[in-house]
Amino acid sequence: MTPQQRMLSVCFLLVSVTCRTFGSGVIQPFKGLGYYVRSNCPFTLTRFTHNRVEYDITIQRGDNGLLVQVEITMNKVRTVLQNGSILVEKKRFVLKYESTKLVLHLKKTACIGNLISFHIFQYGIYTRLRSSLLPLSVTWRSVPGGIDSLWVELQQELSTGMTGLCGKDNATSVCRKFFSYTLECLQVKTPHYIQLCEANFYSYEKSKYVGCAFFKEIALHCGNNSYVWQKWRAITKCAEPTCPGDLVYKEEGDAFIPSCSNPNPSFSGQAITSTCVCPKGKVLDDHAEDLHCVSVPSCPCVFSGRTYLTGDIRKTKCQACICDGGRWHCSENSCPGGCHIEGQFVTTFDGKKYVVPGKCTYVASQGLNWTINVEFSGKHASIKRSASLIIYTEWFRYINTKSLTNFSHFLDRALVFWQSSMYVEVHTSFGMKIQVQVSPEIQLYITPPGNHTGMISGLCGNNNNDTTDDFTSSSGIIENSPEPFALSWSVGPCTPNIPPTCINTDNEIFADEKCSVLNNPAGIFAKCHGYIPTDQFHTACILRTCNCGTSLVQCLCVALGNYAKACASLGVELGDWRKATNCSLTCEKNQEFSYNVRACNHTCRSLSGPDLRCGQEDAPVEGCGCPEGTHLNQGQICTPKTECVCHHHGGITPPGPVVIDGRQCDCKNGKLHCSEDCGCRNGKVCVHCSEYPVKTAQKTCDSLSKPLVANMTCESGCYCPHDQYEDHHGNCVSRDNCTCVYSGKVFRAGETVKTNCKKCVCGQGQWDCTDEPCPGTCQVYGNGHYQTFDSKWYRFGGHCQYTLVEDYCGSQNGTFSLRVESVPCCDEALTCSRSIILDLQVSGSIPKYSLTFIWWSCYANFY
Repeated sequence: MTPQQRMLSVCFLLVSVTCRTFGSGVIQPFKGLGYYVRSNCPFTLTRFTHNRVEYDITIQRGDNGLLVQVEITMNKVRTVLQNGSILVEKKRFVLKYESTKLVLHLKKTACIGNLISFHIFQYGIYTRLRSSLLPLSVTWRSVPGGIDSLWVELQQELSTGMTGLCGKDNATSVCRKFFSYTLECLQVKTPHYIQLCEANFYSYEKSKYVGCAFFKEIALHCGNNSYVWQKWRAITKCAEPTCPGDLVYKEEGDAFIPSCSNPNPSFSGQAITSTCVCPKGKVLDDHAEDLHCVSVPSCPCVFSGRTYLTGDIRKTKCQACICDGGRWHCSENSCPGGCHIEGQFVTTFDGKKYVVPGKCTYVASQGLNWTINVEFSGKHASIKRSASLIIYTEWFRYINTKSLTNFSHFLDRALVFWQSSMYVEVHTSFGMKIQVQVSPEIQLYITPPGNHTGMISGLCGNNNNDTTDDFTSSSGIIENSPEPFALSWSVGPCTPNIPPTCINTDNEIFADEKCSVLNNPAGIFAKCHGYIPTDQFHTACILRTCNCGTSLVQCLCVALGNYAKACASLGVELGDWRKATNCSLTCEKNQEFSYNVRACNHTCRSLSGPDLRCGQEDAPVEGCGCPEGTHLNQGQICTPKTECVCHHHGGITPPGPVVIDGRQCDCKNGKLHCSEDCGCRNGKVCVHCSEYPVKTAQKTCDSLSKPLVANMTCESGCYCPHDQYEDHHGNCVSRDNCTCVYSGKVFRAGETVKTNCKKCVCGQGQWDCTDEPCPGTCQVYGNGHYQTFDSKWYRFGGHCQYTLVEDYCGSQNGTFSLRVESVPCCDEALTCSRSIILDLQVSGSIPKYSLTFIWWSCYANFY
């Protein structure tokens, strides 16, 4: 109970009123003094209406004075207490111990549904019915032969306008002998209670329950500090009630006793009451069938219906837990969170599940330098046979499942390989892992980089262990529902066209029947129920199957397989679930189906050298693969390794002796064995590409200045050792001592060359050039041809005097001016410079020198 609930409970107690009936007919109404009614006829104890809900409680006593029938009607639901039984709407309910309290259990019939608006539970030695519509409760104590006491509690303001015995206000009688011990408590009211007592016992002198119920009520009224509280049982010879199992009776104690599930129940705010509790220092083992009390360190733990003793350990693939005194202490989850895109159903990195609204192309996830896109089929709510990973560096790669073979591909930033006939895995150099189920439908499982920097976004969320912001749209705002969030991550326009419910009645009937195997407590999936709930997988199974189209069985098996895969990720082995659900797969050629296929060292190619797939963390998956002791060859046939060809950088070699790169080699068990001698000189070493492929084209100083080629090949031969390069003289040098070439001449590291107004220095096989001052030249020649100082050519044929160049800029005085005059000459088809005037001055505004050149030749050029 929260502090707020505890406060509300206390406030309720302060304003609540109680009507009681006990013994053989004593009535203590909500207001005023009590009175006595002796009759075996049915009476209305109280009746009223609150918020248009009717409440009606009737009682009937038997010849023994006890209540033999009580009817409680709330919200039109009728509850009958009779012969020690509880009947709700004529359906019998029994109470059983569970957790820290006793709750209502259905015995043989179906649940009534939303009509029930109350709770029934054990309250100490009593049974209590509490309404959930308003603060009202009915509490009673069942004894052999009937009910000896019953009371109704409700709010003060509800006590007006009521009918029934609880609304009456009379006075009655009390027994003198007992009340001689209550004078201090009751004082002037003692004669009144003596009359009540006498009337209560009349004709029921032999009934111990009628009298003892009366005496206890008076003792409770006087309180635990009164004289009668300590003496009343000895005076009246009323024995303490007996308790079941190891429980012992306590006159005043907690209504909800400590248990293994809840050693410190916090249901405070309720008054203490007569109750059955465990002996001091022990708690109730509420996991056992009988009422057994144990010490807290001896409490068992329960998981998935199984009981564990203290010290017992249970493990999954991701976590280990140890039982300690009824509590599980578990290690942190070691499995990284992943994003699952299974058809239209998406689970984010942080575990939030939703459905995409349209069959579009989406950004599944993206980081600073990578993007994963998925494209849905136009017909069905499933991914088309293409999914792409784009890595942004100096280049980018597309990874498309259509282009893959059964062998691995090592790209610059990613390793791509088949894990089984059903799964392709992608491991990137920056720590991201992608698993693609390629058949019978494409489904995507993404594990983000462990130490990613910046924001991750897309359909898969942001991987920050907080589900509240998983629906962050591409514009940066957190959407309230999955549809606008998913649409914001669509590539191009997207129209919602995936039905949110079943659209085919026949398919829905089929799906509802077949998907129920997930929930069967005795079925093939039951082993995993305690680890992964089936509710969301069951809903997805029905929706996927009923909207599938033609291949209902395939869609069903894919949906069942998604739950099986989730179980396998925790290490839960279900057994042959495909056979149990008629989802078995057939394999091509001589491959065999298995639930435990691994990629490492399972192909003939893996025998030729280190298998890059063996260094990757990959959980076993289902699919077709080779039987133990065989390897998959290029023809997709499983063969003994003695029949495997050898793969080397130059190609493929069949088993047996062969000459490769001038060396004698032998292909045996898929591995090539070659002689080591290459006859290398000048400090060079022998490189065998079939054993250790390197990019040999990058082993020279000359290669350092050339553009990189994505698919550089390896050619066996003599090359400089690691971290050394062949210079232009054929010697092996470090990168810092690499030579450079200019105009066919070799230069050592540090030497300089001046060319084209630049100064260039040789370093690490490349020229590092810087600009230097470079004079410009203006030229005029021929028929009006001009070249500017910046080497721009143009033609101008005007017949006037023009300024060719001057430094008289704006209002400032200049130092020189060069003018030319052009006129037609010869056949008047040409333009000639008739005169050239050069003005120079040292200072002042009058030119110091003025030179004029006249040139009349028709063919003269001036520079």
